[in-house]
Amino acid sequence: MNTQSALWLGFNLFVVAMLALDLGLFHRKEHAVTPKEAGGWTVVWIVLSLLFCGGLWYFGYWDRAEALQWVTAYVVEYALSVDNLFVFLMVFAYFRVAPEVQHRVLFWGIIGAFIMRAVLILAGTALVHRFNWLLYIFGGFLIFTAVKMGFSKDDESADPEQTLVVRVARRMLPVARQGEGNNFFTLEDGRRKVTPLFLVLLVVEATDLLFALDSIPAVLGISQDAFIVYTSNVCAILGLRSLFFVVSSLMDKFHLLKVGLALILGFVGTKMLLPLALGIHVPIGLSLGIIGGVLVGSIVASLIWPKRELPEELAQRQRDREEGAKP
Repeated sequence: MNTQSALWLGFNLFVVAMLALDLGLFHRKEHAVTPKEAGGWTVVWIVLSLLFCGGLWYFGYWDRAEALQWVTAYVVEYALSVDNLFVFLMVFAYFRVAPEVQHRVLFWGIIGAFIMRAVLILAGTALVHRFNWLLYIFGGFLIFTAVKMGFSKDDESADPEQTLVVRVARRMLPVARQGEGNNFFTLEDGRRKVTPLFLVLLVVEATDLLFALDSIPAVLGISQDAFIVYTSNVCAILGLRSLFFVVSSLMDKFHLLKVGLALILGFVGTKMLLPLALGIHVPIGLSLGIIGGVLVGSIVASLIWPKRELPEELAQRQRDREEGAKP
């Protein structure tokens, strides 16, 4: 077995082992994940990810440029993941998923994400290596997505029940009228049926697939090495579950983050088009600095200029607090 094959095998075995440890030991008993617990796990995943990159650089498998490509791809993927969390929050709230069950849904959602992303990344890198001009199409697509994201309003959220995946599932699958704890399947009226929680899982998987169609082209604009693209993606989504519980209570405070993410997508798309238009290649170190600066700047700006809540929003927030206080 050559070094590259060993790295692919070793990385995937490590991921499987960590997921088994996570679900089988640390979350064997389902409970509502606290911000403190989620913050600790977020730090753990970030440290493990950076140790992985640093180890490959230290032992000479990657040079400095490749290590910087990995870090940049990881930061981009992690940053864009935050936008995905808005959708998860909306879906969990709509289907009234209990806090102690949310981790289970995200866990199995990430398992599906690994499979889908592996297929998309391997296919994407192979196509880019063969048809390099695809990078310019990806670049234009990212700029279009950035403009669309930047001008979209916060209240332009779709009804989860009206999404295509839910409508198709309700037509093709027997859906139980009520859920049964944390189960995805149940017996009702003598038939095996899927629970509403299974529909939530389908929406999470479909959301990640749509999200990957934006994020993977962005990462391909940073590196076309399949191993760098895949491992940076996997490391980012491994920390997505814990990040969800950290930022779920802070989403309203970072209201300018969506603008920052739009700027990041626009920058990466422009970076992909510059070699064709002007023959300019942006150094990877400069790219990392710009992306990190925009991300931090949008968070700081959100804190300096907080979002003003409308009277009806304040009233709704008060009603939510009162309902949450009821036994």
